[in-house]
Amino acid sequence: MKYKLTEESKNINGATLYRIEALKDFGDVKAGDLGGWVELESNLSQDGNAWVYGKAKVYGNAKVYDNAWVSDNAWVYGDAKVYDDAWVYGYAQVYGYAQVYGNAWAYGDAKVSGDAKVSGDAKVYGDAKVYGDAKVYGNAWVYGNAWVNGDSESQASDAIDTAIKKHD
Repeated sequence: MKYKLTEESKNINGATLYRIEALKDFGDVKAGDLGGWVELESNLSQDGNAWVYGKAKVYGNAKVYDNAWVSDNAWVYGDAKVYDDAWVYGYAQVYGYAQVYGNAWAYGDAKVSGDAKVSGDAKVYGDAKVYGDAKVYGNAWVYGNAWVNGDSESQASDAIDTAIKKHD
């Protein structure tokens, strides 16, 4: 086991979350480091270098695994998954059945929800929203107040044009 749930808890939206504590060194985490908050041990894998930092919260059936990081004040909940080498941080939220994976980042006040997928080296940040069945991948950047939704697919430089058109 690489971490344990501590006795420290808080109630968020009807769920009891527990602060985590590292039991051994891995990645940039040292034994004894306190992490963020999870509802269940199944929310954060005991394998790999995945970690929940700071005030970040992971709950419901959400899962963070492989080498993924969730930090700052980010929330991952519902049935969402964050995995591979993905990062979710700032005030970003990933929820519903959404997935952030590969080397993708969601940060700032970004929201990834529904059945949306953000993957590859894609970045979703600012106040951007990716939702529905939308897919953002490759080297795409979706940012500012852009929205990508429905059955949209955005890759590389197409992402911003697609996002702006969907929002207008």
